[in-house]
Amino acid sequence: MSEKTDKTEQQRLSVFKTYKLYVGGKFPRSESGRVYEVTDSKGKWLANAPLSSRKDARDAVVAARKAFGGWSGATAYNRGQILYRVAEMLEGRKDQFVREVADAEGLSKSKAAAVVDAAIDRWVWYAGWTDKIAQVVGGGNPVAGPFFNLSTPEPTGIVTVLAPQESSFLGLVSVIAPVIATGNTVIVIASEKSPLPALSLGEVLATSDLPGGVVNVLSGKTAEIAAPLAAHQDVNAIDLAGADDVLAKELEIAAADNLKRVVRPQPVDYSQTPGIERLTAFLETKTVWHPTGALGASGSSY
Repeated sequence: MSEKTDKTEQQRLSVFKTYKLYVGGKFPRSESGRVYEVTDSKGKWLANAPLSSRKDARDAVVAARKAFGGWSGATAYNRGQILYRVAEMLEGRKDQFVREVADAEGLSKSKAAAVVDAAIDRWVWYAGWTDKIAQVVGGGNPVAGPFFNLSTPEPTGIVTVLAPQESSFLGLVSVIAPVIATGNTVIVIASEKSPLPALSLGEVLATSDLPGGVVNVLSGKTAEIAAPLAAHQDVNAIDLAGADDVLAKELEIAAADNLKRVVRPQPVDYSQTPGIERLTAFLETKTVWHPTGALGASGSSY
């Protein structure tokens, strides 16, 4: 009986994971049908990842625009609850991300676990900022006259993010979370060399409370996908974190056509506690004047 069982186990075929894009809350294959091989730090094959096309990029913009109204209109408190739920889901799938980060970055299991813990903590950190950032960058302005003058932050719109090439998960979280925490929707171009943690993040987002289209994940050749997004008239901003100097310059020129807000690439130690720069990078300030009422004879107002 035991010999038969052993023979059955030996004949079992492994079930390889199929990685797909994450667009509009769904998991399409690339429109082109293309894939490319993803290998670990030693050149060992890990999986075939979708090779996104320009059509995939345009579809992601449509999905992000469709989701923007509902997400930006949600209360800051509600956004914080949803982002915290994502952190809960990440915690439950920690082992998978530890394995993928270890393969992607050539780390030991213990070091990869530390990176994944830091990424989950980073997500929680940004979740806590959703209902606090307005208090930091907004407020009442003193003016000479019988007016209330109030400045409040509002999301910029659709943001394209080029994920860091080397920091496949901690860096990824560090550039996505602040964008959506402030009410924007995002199109993420995953690390070209190590896209698997980003594609797995899409699976987590799909099973959380995050509305479809708020985050859209594309994989493939960074320059090929980024070019149409930088020039797209319905993309409002672009974060060039994962671009080299040559590509960054080309994309910045393309982005100028519709006055996109651009965050240039710069050296970042993602292990350090971030400031609020990435939260404020994609916020607009709306200032409203409102009369306080007519001044009385004594010079006071209600």
